Amino acid sequence: MQPRLVAKLHRRVCFVQTDDAVLAEELLARKKLAAEIVGRLSDRVLLVRPGRVDAVIDELLKMGHAPQVVGRAGS
Repeated sequence: MQPRLVAKLHRRVCFVQTDDAVLAEELLARKKLAAEIVGRLSDRVLLVRPGRVDAVIDELLKMGHAPQVVGRAGS
């Protein structure tokens, strides 16, 4: 018998997915950006605090990154 898997599914969740784990670490090293991250889903995926998408995008732009925004409401 397989163990039971309990999973929660959430709508409208924002995350940052990087090409590699080193870049994710660099993003977390930036205090302003780290304050907007709730947790880590994997070594390359960072979970963004609800309602803070624009702040994260602004900070990524300040860092010289060109984030690709996918599935944004109104776009």
